[in-house]
Amino acid sequence: MILTRTPLRIPLGGGGTDLPTFYQQHGGFVFSAAIDKYMYISIVRPILDSLVRIKYSRTEVVENVTQVKNQLAQAALEYYGIKDKIEITSTADVPAGTGMGSSGSYLVGLLKGLQALTRQSSSVQELAELACHIEIDLLRKPVGKQDQYLAAYGGFTVLNIDKNGLVQVSEAAVSHEIAEELQSKLLLFFTGITRDAMVILSEQGVAVEKKESDVTKSLLRIKEIGLEIKSSIEAGNLDNFGRLMDEHWKVKKTMSTKMSDPNMDRLYELAKERGALGGKIMGAGGGGFFVFYCPGEKEKKGVRDIMKLNGLVEMPFSFEKEGAKTLVGF
Repeated sequence: MILTRTPLRIPLGGGGTDLPTFYQQHGGFVFSAAIDKYMYISIVRPILDSLVRIKYSRTEVVENVTQVKNQLAQAALEYYGIKDKIEITSTADVPAGTGMGSSGSYLVGLLKGLQALTRQSSSVQELAELACHIEIDLLRKPVGKQDQYLAAYGGFTVLNIDKNGLVQVSEAAVSHEIAEELQSKLLLFFTGITRDAMVILSEQGVAVEKKESDVTKSLLRIKEIGLEIKSSIEAGNLDNFGRLMDEHWKVKKTMSTKMSDPNMDRLYELAKERGALGGKIMGAGGGGFFVFYCPGEKEKKGVRDIMKLNGLVEMPFSFEKEGAKTLVGF
């Protein structure tokens, strides 16, 4: 049995600039942090038959990998030349479609497990880039490179993406003290809504490809804000980070009508009224998790109370230093 654990992530700045349609024209910049919420992948070889079993939100039992409907699992198995006699089970701490990078974590964790199974190895960057290659190049999904890299690396990770798609990875200079303070001032709430991020990301990608000036201008500003966010956090100027989150959310909402809705806007304003300096819906938008920055205990209580009153569930978290890892392998 092989068991891998891969972290989910909170995007801090620059989200959206990691899409090929943008970085191929302007270069991308993303700053994100892994958290202690995980995707777990177990892989076993059946003893009594040669069937392929893939267990996730549904269960597939087929005779050959070509019949698998889970595109990520099928592509990963085909990449390693595995045709049958395999059972893959995935479980996660949060549902899919919530803006925390679960599909990227799934693929990175699965690839790491298949490397262990086939006695192969790679660098962390090679693992992340292979996941990007499968999702972006082979499956033609309208996704960026953030989720795969954060799943592989963990920690406070910075991605500078050049126009050719090459990624320079670095660790942000965030001290332990600053990380703890930031963690204490960020609150995560589940909206109860899951959504298909591909619809929103595809719309955004088409707009950039057509050189629609408004969307491109918004992403250029998001890239600038991301750089400012990194500087503010590294310097310990966390309240400024909170204000930049507010600006980021306002810019992000201009890129798609599906990014928010009247109820999400209402919840956001209620949080602001109770002292949150900023926040956003994570990932592509449209549902999933709200993250809010609250400067003090009074503001945190106010935001917690109003979110609970409106039916949102808080999810406590801690930052995670480690990326994808093999927990069991034999």
